[in-house]
Amino acid sequence: MNAMTKAASAFESIDMPDLVGVVEARLTQAIVEGRLPQGSRVVEAEIARQMSISRAPVREAARRLERQGILIARPRRGFFVREITVKEIDDLFQVRLSLELTAIEAACRNGDAAGFKRLEALLARMVTEANDLQQHARIELDLSFHTMLCELSGNDYLLRLFSSTQTEMRMIISLIDNVYHDPEKVAGTHEPILAALLARDAPAAMACMKVHLDDAWQHVRNLFVSQHGTAPEPKRGAPRR
Repeated sequence: MNAMTKAASAFESIDMPDLVGVVEARLTQAIVEGRLPQGSRVVEAEIARQMSISRAPVREAARRLERQGILIARPRRGFFVREITVKEIDDLFQVRLSLELTAIEAACRNGDAAGFKRLEALLARMVTEANDLQQHARIELDLSFHTMLCELSGNDYLLRLFSSTQTEMRMIISLIDNVYHDPEKVAGTHEPILAALLARDAPAAMACMKVHLDDAWQHVRNLFVSQHGTAPEPKRGAPRR
């Protein structure tokens, strides 16, 4: 048997989808939707029973989420959903603001007509369906809008960085009750951003994006503090309250 044959025989064929990936996605959705609330324990045996699978893929999925910072492992106690703090909200929004201001400036230069049309169609859907969708679905559309802006920037590395924040952003929003008091109005706050982008007016687009994200930051932060107690002032760069 030559070296190539030996190497080939060292791997088994894969006849099933990525089970661990499926479990990871379902755990993430449960966390985002609040069915696994912050601080709660991930009971591997029960989750495996409900999914009719062994505990091994549940454990591996939990390890993946731990590497993403969504779960934390406690010795001899297992995995727990990470508890979000006000500082983490401030830190995440600061990073998001920096990324998205860079993204929309680049999108004004690099975005193509087809991409702009997709963004227009997405925003139209956000507005028309706002009052009919459940909260988690509205959050997904909102994040899709911002993700598409990052795609239009043409900067693949920026897109990867932004995408890495999305699960935590979903977690933060999902922890806040009644974060959307007027869903249609919230969806409509994206319209000035799109208008400036279509005009390829980078300064105006950046200004609209900053107003949009600062308002979201302040809203989420204030609601979080009202539910979880007082907190110190946000560090430099956070929105004024």
